[in-house]
Amino acid sequence: MKFYKLFTSKIAAITLALGLAAFGTNSLAGSQADIVDTAVSTGKFNTLVAAVKAADLVGTLKSDGPFTVFAPTDAAFDALPAGTVEMLLKPENKDKLVQILTYHVMAGKVLSKDIAGKEMMAPTVEGSKLNVNATGSAVMINNAKVVGADVMTSNGVIHVIDTVLLPKK
Repeated sequence: MKFYKLFTSKIAAITLALGLAAFGTNSLAGSQADIVDTAVSTGKFNTLVAAVKAADLVGTLKSDGPFTVFAPTDAAFDALPAGTVEMLLKPENKDKLVQILTYHVMAGKVLSKDIAGKEMMAPTVEGSKLNVNATGSAVMINNAKVVGADVMTSNGVIHVIDTVLLPKK
């Protein structure tokens, strides 16, 4: 049993390191750019960054925080129905865009070790709650799979997800 726990914790650490490397982050080296600059530097969140800019949330996500951001990749945005992103980026849809983006953010800094083995409802900045399930082989945030965890920033942490989260409101 002891060997199994040690083995699985080593596998989890290797998986985390590979996930971070795959997303081009330098968090393992201790770089501490803020959430926005980290997202920009990876090159994997171009749509998210454009949406954050269109929603006028750059200043907020560059502030002290701390924040926990569940960041959908460009591929996650590409999986939305055709025309959805373009529609959301229009100035007249700013309120809806803000609602969607703030649904991806939690106040405070929540690391993977803080939720390991747990299932919970977690409050978002938007006001709704996310179903966080870290009891299985994959960590799920609602219907999104965490594909990269604990990308450290100067004002919080980013967890990379494979699906855009949509609030029920």
